[in-house]
Amino acid sequence: MSKLTDVPKRILIGRALRSDRLGETLLPKRVALPVFASDPLSSVAYAPGEVLLVLSIAGVSAYRFSPWIAVAVVVLMFTVVASYRQNVHAYPSGGGDYEVATTNLGSKAGLTVASALLVDYVLTVAVSISSGIENLGSAIPFVVEHKVLCAVAVIVLLTLMNLRGVKESGTLFAIPTYVFVAGVFIMIVWGAFRGLVLGDTMRAPTAGYEIKAEHGGLAGFALVFLLLRAFSSGCAALTGVEAISNGVPAFRKPKSKNAATTLAMMGLLAVTMFCGIIALAMTTKVRMAENPATDLLHHGVALGSGYVQNPVISQVAEAVFGKGSFLFVVLAAATALVLFLAANTAYNGFPLLGSILAQDRYLPRQLHTRGDRLAFSNGIVLLAGAAALLVFVYGADSTRLIQLYIVGVFVSFTLSQTGMVRHWNRHLAVERDPGRRSHMIRSRAINAFGAFFTGLVLVVVLVTKFTHGAWVALLGMVIFYATMTAIRKHYDSVAEEIAAPEEPSDESVRPSRVHSIVLISTIHRPTLRALAYAQLMRSDTLEALTVNVDATETKALREEWERRGIEVPLKVLDSPYREITRPIIEYVKNLRKESPRDAVSVIIPEYVVGRWYEALLHNQSALRLKGRLLFTSGVMVTSVPYQLQSSEVARNRARRRQEWTAPGAVRRGPAEQRPKDPGAGEPSRGEPAGKLTGGEPGTGN
Repeated sequence: MSKLTDVPKRILIGRALRSDRLGETLLPKRVALPVFASDPLSSVAYAPGEVLLVLSIAGVSAYRFSPWIAVAVVVLMFTVVASYRQNVHAYPSGGGDYEVATTNLGSKAGLTVASALLVDYVLTVAVSISSGIENLGSAIPFVVEHKVLCAVAVIVLLTLMNLRGVKESGTLFAIPTYVFVAGVFIMIVWGAFRGLVLGDTMRAPTAGYEIKAEHGGLAGFALVFLLLRAFSSGCAALTGVEAISNGVPAFRKPKSKNAATTLAMMGLLAVTMFCGIIALAMTTKVRMAENPATDLLHHGVALGSGYVQNPVISQVAEAVFGKGSFLFVVLAAATALVLFLAANTAYNGFPLLGSILAQDRYLPRQLHTRGDRLAFSNGIVLLAGAAALLVFVYGADSTRLIQLYIVGVFVSFTLSQTGMVRHWNRHLAVERDPGRRSHMIRSRAINAFGAFFTGLVLVVVLVTKFTHGAWVALLGMVIFYATMTAIRKHYDSVAEEIAAPEEPSDESVRPSRVHSIVLISTIHRPTLRALAYAQLMRSDTLEALTVNVDATETKALREEWERRGIEVPLKVLDSPYREITRPIIEYVKNLRKESPRDAVSVIIPEYVVGRWYEALLHNQSALRLKGRLLFTSGVMVTSVPYQLQSSEVARNRARRRQEWTAPGAVRRGPAEQRPKDPGAGEPSRGEPAGKLTGGEPGTGN
């Protein structure tokens, strides 16, 4: 890559890192928490609102069930966290749910989990960014008017930040995440103090509104179904929990212990914030409706289409801190920003899982390799592209996108915990130590309860959300599953076909003879070089081959050939329809038919040019020929390059690139290794003076 493209690349993603510096990119717990847990932590900004939105269908009287729904979500959160703490200790390699399911339930279950997680990661980016855009749009009208454009711009920005590497992006994301968490806790503590100690009456801006119930007086099965639907919406708070088990390799040692501790911290913080916001929403009498323009009434009159319904967390903050106060503004800004950064959970989970799947030959091998910054760059770009497409299709509407959400994550939860039960059963069958058996039995009980509970929630989510958009997520899972299965079949068939046999085969037997053909169109320097090379190879037979497209030119070529006395015989192929490629292909195939055990070597002289537009003017026939000859067995194609004068431009460009130092690519050494006298710079170890800096020897410039 030339300096022209290298400069912006280094500015955007930083200098390249050596492979042996991978350990420097590992994360401490304080950075790993915002990197892997920003999604479940930020979900408290919209999960309480989703619960109230569903309950509003039955009117404000149904709000009394919200604390019980919060309790159910808390129990589920603690169950999932406790279950995944067993996972990270048992499977620290980073395969997470995919590895657990594959090892214990088989490859089909593992592939189902992988498909679910890939869909969920893409949706995490789309939902988080769309929600953040909507929060930001309440203050900046331009953002609302150009939602899709702004959402795609944020995706591009996050992609660039993650291409810089996990540790660097994590450091950038840590500050707003911790500001958001601190802001929510301050709001909860100050709200509790005002209400319980000072006796203040805090009222949300919607406290005086009435809710027009779409289905009033629900009872029996209809009420149960409504509560289950509200519970499934509240389960959005659990999305992203599995990312920590998938990202264990990114933690510092001891990896499993640090990952388990981070899981516990994430669960405790998320549960406390979720319950606190629900409690304050009830205290301040927040009112939410799925269709606020018609279902929210003020003095019996609908608010109309001009009304903008603010999120629950925004209304609670206004009631506790006061509208326009410093803490209100800080929390509002941190909430919008952390919703953008919540997508970072997927940016770390998707590429890691994609790398593991690529290693298992379920995805293209390019996803397994690390980029310049030791991040899985191809996976990051693929995730960004899929999320941007989803944002475009759904118009960056979080209400529509969130209906697709959480189906995939509960599929992976359920299969993973079922696999862990099988894992403990297998180990208990051979373990004899009483202490270890006791620990395994306790772990199995935790995972068994987790499998039952998450499986039950999965059924609830599918039943209550299928017609609201969950079917799209299931379709995405099916597409991922079919695609990965097809890729694995292709890789397996290729591996089987090219496997080296134990006994001698046609590939290991030397050809009887080698028939070399030099393709020519006229006599010039590249032709002479190709002929000289072909003669050096000492093939059994050698001939020059040309196609008669123009009789006058062919006659001139024959005369020039004889005049020069070239010893290689010249064969001319007739082409009445002025084709070049087909006559040569047919001639080569006929040679193979006549002598199947002979090898045919086709030698093609080619120009080497230095400018991209020159490449369009040369070698096009050679490219077509090589493309066709690749499908002809027993034929070897050799290019003999001839460097034109313009190729010196490319050579000089490459030389300058090697000598040029990109910004930030070289750092000054430690202070004790630098020369004390700036005017008498000593050279580095083993380097002549002035070589590194390009100045005169001994000047230090």
